[in-house]
Amino acid sequence: MLNRGLDKLELLRIVEAVANEKSIDKELVIGSMESAIQKAALTKFGNDNNIEVSIDRENGEIKIQKVLEIVENVEDPARQISLEQAKKINNNNQLKNGDKIYEELPQIDFGRIAAQSAKQVISSRVREAEKNRQYEDFIEKQGQILSGIIKRLEYGNVIVDLGKAEGVIKKDELIPREILKTGDRVKAYCYEVKKELKGHQIFLSRAHPQFLARLFFQEVPEIYEGTIEIKSVARDPGSRAKICVHSQDSSIDPVGACVGMRGSRVQTIVNELHGEKIDIIKWTEDLPTLISESLSPAEIQRVLIDQENKRIDIILTEENLSKAIGRRGQNVRLASKLTNYEIDILTDKEDSDRRQTEFKERTETLIKNLEVDETLGQLLVSEGFNSVEEISQSNPEEISKIDAIDEETAKELINRSNETIEKEKEAVALKLKELGVEEKLVNLKGMTQGMLVILGKKNIKKLSDFADLSSDELIGGFDEIKGKKIRIDGYLEEFSLSRKEADELIMSARDIVYK
Repeated sequence: MLNRGLDKLELLRIVEAVANEKSIDKELVIGSMESAIQKAALTKFGNDNNIEVSIDRENGEIKIQKVLEIVENVEDPARQISLEQAKKINNNNQLKNGDKIYEELPQIDFGRIAAQSAKQVISSRVREAEKNRQYEDFIEKQGQILSGIIKRLEYGNVIVDLGKAEGVIKKDELIPREILKTGDRVKAYCYEVKKELKGHQIFLSRAHPQFLARLFFQEVPEIYEGTIEIKSVARDPGSRAKICVHSQDSSIDPVGACVGMRGSRVQTIVNELHGEKIDIIKWTEDLPTLISESLSPAEIQRVLIDQENKRIDIILTEENLSKAIGRRGQNVRLASKLTNYEIDILTDKEDSDRRQTEFKERTETLIKNLEVDETLGQLLVSEGFNSVEEISQSNPEEISKIDAIDEETAKELINRSNETIEKEKEAVALKLKELGVEEKLVNLKGMTQGMLVILGKKNIKKLSDFADLSSDELIGGFDEIKGKKIRIDGYLEEFSLSRKEADELIMSARDIVYK
């Protein structure tokens, strides 16, 4: 291809053909040819030289030049030249130190080894460009459904031919009990395109919640047009799913539109997911209503919401308990994922017993710490003062509104609360000192003394130790061991931190440690 007798215009035609065949930029092909010729020229004229090669983009003419830098003291004759010598060669008095002069070299005949080497350079560059183009093509398809033919099965993973590239559906991203065979056409959600040294990898999933969302996107024109919005999705792949939808147009029923005439739209999706049951729920800003709908078919009596800790208590009758929980906890688990709230389900009797236990425990805490009798302790709890901290943060006027408590007694209660809190702080500070918890960790914003004691006992005593943790290690999560998802307890799980709060704590520590 790079023979001296090659017609110059034919060279450009070859460039055009390679660029079109591989769907890559023509400029990149010419650049790889220039690199190949440069490599062959260095072999012929000496690797010590600085040689530049250019191919004219209009007529295909090849120019090979040796580049010499003008310096005061020549140390490398192959790459440097004195100012005096340069002026003689170029007949140019305007030259100065630091300038470069170009000496044209003769065209070369490519020997067998040089030609093979040049061919390898071009092939390598073209392959690299091809990989980059494919990566750019598929990175734009991340978040979409791709369709392809199953090429082979490897250790439970499915390799899919996507035309110009291959995708992989890992074993845990398949729908359980789904049977796929070589040659089958399959749809899957592209959740990641990863660039690596050997090329790019395209990761696909049929178990991802967004696979369900994108199927609805394809089947329901109102979702595609933006009239209906998918708010959230939760899946137990191959078994059951819940999808929450909202209509921007009040005249359109989002659930009816997703179901379709006689269930035609949702049935198409159910068939694609091999019979996965799909609950379509109408989204509402009213959280208790949304939770109740998410736990259908159970009938809910009361919903108690803890916004700060993202927790919800559901109170219902004994008859509705199994309906709300579902088989193996499936219904409540999906409702929890759908609403992004941790859901606890209690029967009305359990709720009553719990409230009585909490009342008793809070009363006993106040009796012990404030040295009051049982009647006064019960009175404070029944009026909403559930802890020593709440009394400490109150003012005498608030407490003295309670019958049988005058302003002087209220002041005394607040003083005793402050003394108790101060003693507890001193005790915890002493405990942290005994554990050897670093001052920098103690002073981290958002960290409580209770958290610090737990961390100290877990041998996390330095700010750098804490900065190396993940949010899952703090609040709990799941790990995969031998193909099974195992629940991992978090160090600070009892403090009900949200993932966002855990991430913020860790990032604050990293900002200090690694700044």
